[in-house]
Amino acid sequence: MTKLSRILALVTLSAAMFAAPVRAEDVKAGDLVISQAWSRATPGGAKVAGGYLTIENKGTAADRLVSVSADIAGKAEVHEMATDNGVMKMRPLDKGLVIDPGKTVKLAPGGNHLMLQELKGPFKQGDKIPVTLQFEKAGKVAVSLDVQGVGAQAPGDGGQMMKKMHDHSGMKM
Repeated sequence: MTKLSRILALVTLSAAMFAAPVRAEDVKAGDLVISQAWSRATPGGAKVAGGYLTIENKGTAADRLVSVSADIAGKAEVHEMATDNGVMKMRPLDKGLVIDPGKTVKLAPGGNHLMLQELKGPFKQGDKIPVTLQFEKAGKVAVSLDVQGVGAQAPGDGGQMMKKMHDHSGMKM
């Protein structure tokens, strides 16, 4: 291989690495596939953080996410957000979250999510936060939350969506 070929190969490899967003690996546990596990960076002193992911049930029987734990949090719960009489409320799902057979459940901002409380340290963009999901049938499953930017709305967003929403530079006054 010539020097020029090696340089071109290295440049191509580097470009491919930086072009694709970093995302968590899919984790398989029994009939479940857990993907797109992520969280947001936390501002200094924050004591809570959300965790988001997608759970697909490829089996023929329902499973249930019954709990979550994380060493970085003093307390971790599966939460839902729901509107009650026009007021958005958040509460723990004491009976867990059912993943019906053949269905996909997405934990996302503004909906069902993992709630990590009493944080022992900040989440910084680029970190990987280990959490353990406890399922009724699939058992304990270790996943890592890829930490995105503070305003991220989805994995790989890095906070760009929030910046776009607040950029009013093109508005006519």
